[in-house]
Amino acid sequence: MNHDYSIAFTSKIHREAMGHLIRGDGQEDLCFGIWYPSEGQNRTTALLYRLLLPQTGDRRVHCNASFLPAYFERALGEVVVVGGGLAFLHSHPGPGWQDMSDDDIWAEQRHAAASQGATGLPLVGLTLGTDGAWSGRFWIKTAPRQYERRWCSNVRTVGDFFDVTYADSLRPRPRFKEELRRTVSAWGDDVQAKLARLRIGIVGAGSVGTIIAEALARSGSSRITLIDFDNVERLNLDRLLHATTATACRRESKVRSLAQGIRQSATADGFEVNEINYSVAEEEGYKAALDCDILFSCVDRPWGRSVLNFIAYAHLIPVIDGGIRIETSSNKALRRADWKAHTAMPDRRCLECLCQFDPGLVQAEREGWLDDPEYIKGLPDSHFLKHNENVIAFSLSVASLEVLQMLMMVVAPVGIRNAGQQSYHFVPGISEEPKFETCSESCPYPPLTAKGDRTGLVVTGRHNKAEKARSHCAKAKPSLMRRVFVKVRNWLDGLK
Repeated sequence: MNHDYSIAFTSKIHREAMGHLIRGDGQEDLCFGIWYPSEGQNRTTALLYRLLLPQTGDRRVHCNASFLPAYFERALGEVVVVGGGLAFLHSHPGPGWQDMSDDDIWAEQRHAAASQGATGLPLVGLTLGTDGAWSGRFWIKTAPRQYERRWCSNVRTVGDFFDVTYADSLRPRPRFKEELRRTVSAWGDDVQAKLARLRIGIVGAGSVGTIIAEALARSGSSRITLIDFDNVERLNLDRLLHATTATACRRESKVRSLAQGIRQSATADGFEVNEINYSVAEEEGYKAALDCDILFSCVDRPWGRSVLNFIAYAHLIPVIDGGIRIETSSNKALRRADWKAHTAMPDRRCLECLCQFDPGLVQAEREGWLDDPEYIKGLPDSHFLKHNENVIAFSLSVASLEVLQMLMMVVAPVGIRNAGQQSYHFVPGISEEPKFETCSESCPYPPLTAKGDRTGLVVTGRHNKAEKARSHCAKAKPSLMRRVFVKVRNWLDGLK
């Protein structure tokens, strides 16, 4: 798999850049910025952290724009102090994804060496179109004194709104397919092209995760990553899509079972599903999550949720989360069932502030206490570890709310981009008014925004339960006939 590059920044940075770079007189403008790296399994993302706007005499605006050496040196000095990389931003007088002129290439390429030498990170370039669309690139050192441009497959804005600009040469627009006629008719070709090309991660391939994966595959999503360490068991068969008695008997991994199922359901050409048989709290699962543009949180443990919450802010990847709570009486009669869905990202309330995990239990889980029968026995009867009731009808509703959270964010019907924090009560069958809140002033997550790998925090570690599950997982690989069939099918799809 080729290494991918991307850029992300908050909606606040986007607006600040638009205000400076898109001039009323129609001329181009420029500025520098600070970025921090986010290294995934197969993707490097530059997280634009802060703009370094020019001062008087720093640049010349003359239809095109150029900066003076003093501005570059000052910006580079500021970047070195904070341990980031240097970004160079400029505007073009036209809409859409922007290519580079010869002057653009010369200006960036000749400063790539100084930037790399001072910061240890590549120079990152961005070009802004008049409609708010971005193009981006990394200048990668390939030989002594030689730097080559690597285009970013997408540039994302994350915050009180979400937007993405694709490089069509790297992520081509999907062709029309009869299978998606009804889906596309709901929001049009442009929105479908945006949705279809997102790399979407589903963390947790349980009852909610399998339904979300099925919905996305049938809706034309072309790239899905499944992250889960667990295996299919017989007690899962009342809720897991695509799980069968056969997969349970051989204890097949949940990601393998689900991946095989959604490959049959997928409507997109060249559909890709990445099977990650790890917890998101392990380094392998965590790195795979950083390759994604949007993450669905379908986990029920505090450590996994805390890692996803960290990713939402530090790495600027929106996390769509939900949960179910069921309460029964002593004679096992249903008393209440409540579920909720919400999205954690900058300018929205985080999962800790939403009480979706107890930070005090994160370390307890890391140390294995939440899997110790004696520890669990001493917990109150009301504790979530002693309650695992669920039915597929409730999972269907939670999964639907989570998918709708994503659609509201990406489709933005009539300009509405935030569905808020949604809650439903099965007893007595009512939905609460959505809430639109932000984090408390003391919340530790907003200060981590766009810091990426430079937060200084380690959120992953050894996961004993995951390691034990993998040791009992079926190791069977697809048959030779199956592998040949998949390759031929993908080849034929590419010819269409």
